[in-house]
Amino acid sequence: MNTAGMLLGGMCAALLAGAAYAGSPTQKDQLRCGWWDNPTPQNVSLFDRDGQWLVSVQGGHQAEGDWPDFKDSQWVNTNGHYGYGCACLNVAVDLRSHEVVRIRAAHARPLSVCRRDPALKGVRP
Repeated sequence: MNTAGMLLGGMCAALLAGAAYAGSPTQKDQLRCGWWDNPTPQNVSLFDRDGQWLVSVQGGHQAEGDWPDFKDSQWVNTNGHYGYGCACLNVAVDLRSHEVVRIRAAHARPLSVCRRDPALKGVRP
């Protein structure tokens, strides 16, 4: 294949990938706050008023972006240093699969914020 053919093929692949992404039920820049649950290595979910959002599954889905950085006072250990905390994330999500696609920003919050949030009543990791 000549250079022009390779370039055209690459452009078509990029356009198809972009079209697939544009047609997905992904929404950009949602603020989601709730319980950040990391019970075991690379298994992470955010539990908020709308349910569970998968951030990372060991050997599977991995959201792009940085995770929140928790201070000791913002974290509950449940399995060695694994556990949960309270966080807010600015994210792009896939509404169909309930997966976090990209974390644009993340910050830890005091545990008391999630404990007092009426939308999280009964929601615990």
